[in-house]
Amino acid sequence: MQETKNNNTSAEELKKAVWDVVKNIPDPEIPVITIEDLGILREVIINDKNEIEVIITPTYSGCPAMDLIGWNIKTELEQNGFKNFRITNVLSPAWTTDWMTETGKQKLKAYGIAPPNKKQIVCDTELFQQDEAVPCPHCDSYNTKLVSRFGSTPCKALYHCNNCNEPFDYFKCH
Repeated sequence: MQETKNNNTSAEELKKAVWDVVKNIPDPEIPVITIEDLGILREVIINDKNEIEVIITPTYSGCPAMDLIGWNIKTELEQNGFKNFRITNVLSPAWTTDWMTETGKQKLKAYGIAPPNKKQIVCDTELFQQDEAVPCPHCDSYNTKLVSRFGSTPCKALYHCNNCNEPFDYFKCH
């Protein structure tokens, strides 16, 4: 880290500076949402030696985007003069869609991905299974049908809107 930051910056100022540098890093799989919006940027810790630790939590264990997110955090910190840091992936507590910001959910919808919603359950009596009632991000209709429990990534499901006839991903609640 730059000497001026190291010697003249309080831990709280340093923590805020680090957070501000990394918060806008986009998610590699959904580039319209940031790691802060997604809720995977959990914490910045500054120890008594002004060493920096950035805590991130994957949306699910084994998420392939975490390596690239870690690399992007490292790159941003280095480009902004920070040298004495480490990035830690923490699996517990497990990530939940409750950690997503409302702004992030709005960005998902504007991008055409239905954001996670509270578990509004409808029963498909023909199949005797329960599915979430997911509104279409294009026309807001609840007249949608699950096509596949897994969409373009494991954290999304593929749906089809019966009103506007558009397919769309749904960011699953967990």
